[in-house]
Amino acid sequence: MAGMAGIVAGESAICTCGIGNGLNYRGYDIADLALKTDFEEVAYLLLLGELPNKIQLKEFQNKIITGRQLPQELKDVLKALPASSHPMDVMKTATSALGCMEPEADDFSDQMDVITRLLGAFPSFLVYWHHWHVNGKEIELRSDERTIAGYIVERLKEKTPLEVETRAMNAMLTLYAEHEFNASTFANRITASTLSDIYSCMATGIGTLKGHLHGGANEVAIKFVLGFSDVDNALKSVDKLFAKKEKIMGFGHRVYRDLDPRSPIGHILADELKELPTSDPKLFDIAVAIRDKVKAEKGLPDNIDFFGGLIYHYMQIERLYYTPLFIMSRAAGWAAHAFEQRANNKIIRPDSEYTGVEPREFISLDKR
Repeated sequence: MAGMAGIVAGESAICTCGIGNGLNYRGYDIADLALKTDFEEVAYLLLLGELPNKIQLKEFQNKIITGRQLPQELKDVLKALPASSHPMDVMKTATSALGCMEPEADDFSDQMDVITRLLGAFPSFLVYWHHWHVNGKEIELRSDERTIAGYIVERLKEKTPLEVETRAMNAMLTLYAEHEFNASTFANRITASTLSDIYSCMATGIGTLKGHLHGGANEVAIKFVLGFSDVDNALKSVDKLFAKKEKIMGFGHRVYRDLDPRSPIGHILADELKELPTSDPKLFDIAVAIRDKVKAEKGLPDNIDFFGGLIYHYMQIERLYYTPLFIMSRAAGWAAHAFEQRANNKIIRPDSEYTGVEPREFISLDKR
């Protein structure tokens, strides 16, 4: 079947996606997790199966905070990468480089330490490369921000984040943390099924996520919304796209038919961020109008990428960094799947249906 749609490719206890049009991580509803926890709690849940208590959370956060520091050799790698590099390639290269410097044990006994280190290091990869090539300086990686969400915003923008910004970033990290056997997660599990290391699993996920049909939809969605001066102009343009039967990014979903359960949360966050002094509330009105029109006339619900792009735009984050932020979130889900795959493993090696020529005789070169 094209794209393996409808094919059950394995078992997992990590996530339910699409059952009753819902999304649950280890049995917990995504809305509760996104609005009532820090992302570190969610990462712990995905990796270890249960939400942490206060002592466990503090220990986990402390290890992540320690993981923010990068060895000088890795900083040198980030400096050597061209300023023109795609940020996703920067993230992939830094991940592989750290794997060379701090390899996982052959028996995977330190797998939890490795992914905790990476959860701290992923934001540092991006902010260090960004400030070196954009601002011409080495950024200090130490920060008073204890959460990953606060650290990302504070170090990237070099200012103390507002509470609404930290809340939004925290929720976005949670919303993108896990989504069953999506393309990057399944690719990650294939790598894990060969009993490869976590760094290789992460690099596989990053490479898959870079593709335009997987990550990056929120970049396209916000670019679309930014192209309109007002609601009327936006709706007229949508009519033209309907007439040409062109696709509008940020709508429809492979799994969710009626509602992406993450979308209402994205709507709430964008509504809050539109009140920032630097935000343009008109963009929110345009987005809502487009959402309502597409749903009413085409029956397509918006997905998390539609308001997700607006959320990052309101936070003044560079558009090319939206998908690297996806990595910082989805890494928790990727690792959980790698752990699960390696714990009860059989190499993933599906069959294919041959469509080539029938067997034929070989003709030597002088007779061809």
